[in-house]
Amino acid sequence: MAEHDAPLPPRIHPSAVVGPGVELGPGVEVGPFCLLDGAIRIGARTRLIGHVTILGEVELGEANVFHPNAVIGGEPQDLAYRGGPRRVRIGARNVFREGVTVHRGSERGDITIIGDDNFLMQNAHVAHDCRVGNAAIIAGGALLAGWVEVGDRALVSGNCVVHQFVRIGRLAMMRGMSRTSRDIPPFCIADLTHTLRGINAVGLRRAGIDARSIAALRRAFKTLFGGRRNLKLATDELMASGAMTPEVAEMVEFVRASRRGVAFGPRAAGESGQSPDSNDQVE
Repeated sequence: MAEHDAPLPPRIHPSAVVGPGVELGPGVEVGPFCLLDGAIRIGARTRLIGHVTILGEVELGEANVFHPNAVIGGEPQDLAYRGGPRRVRIGARNVFREGVTVHRGSERGDITIIGDDNFLMQNAHVAHDCRVGNAAIIAGGALLAGWVEVGDRALVSGNCVVHQFVRIGRLAMMRGMSRTSRDIPPFCIADLTHTLRGINAVGLRRAGIDARSIAALRRAFKTLFGGRRNLKLATDELMASGAMTPEVAEMVEFVRASRRGVAFGPRAAGESGQSPDSNDQVE
């Protein structure tokens, strides 16, 4: 290997505190006033810009970026927690903006997991035992309670509140300041209190989903959520229709697997000044 190809050693600012159990990969940067205390492994080229705190048993992949005042691996906000060994595992190429908090697993759990290529904006919170997939966006002030699951490329907008054990499906979108204690199916837009508004057509197009599949999802949405009806009967109808694209099948399986119950469609056309399908074109 040529000399200029040799991996760069970690760079640690003199004001940072790095405990004896910390392992730093090649090219890791630990900025001013960071605190790393615990069994921590940090992958190559990850940057801790400054004032970042990482605690406990934490594994970080490569090329993550942590902005000031992010806290990773803190104890869960769970009254039952007694200090047992619990973990956080984070993949690669994630961005954690100012004030993001990610807590370790709880007494009744084990690990909090965040995948690859996610973007967590300022003051977002990921509680104990959550599962966040890949390329999701958790916007500023959004709060994920314990055991929440967020699918790939989902968008949880600013100041949203997600109840414990709720699932947010792939490519779903929660609009700003909305809240949910029910599952949000994949490919859907939700607002207010777990109310579904339509299909996330813009997000689907950006993800490369073709027009035929989007049209099939619109029809499936109308069958499932266009009126208040028994969802088991509605999913049975879709499965018997012969119009099951892979995306529709994913939505149906998500609905049928729900334990908390699924968000419902709008109560009436024109609620909040909009028709049930008027939001699925919003950028």
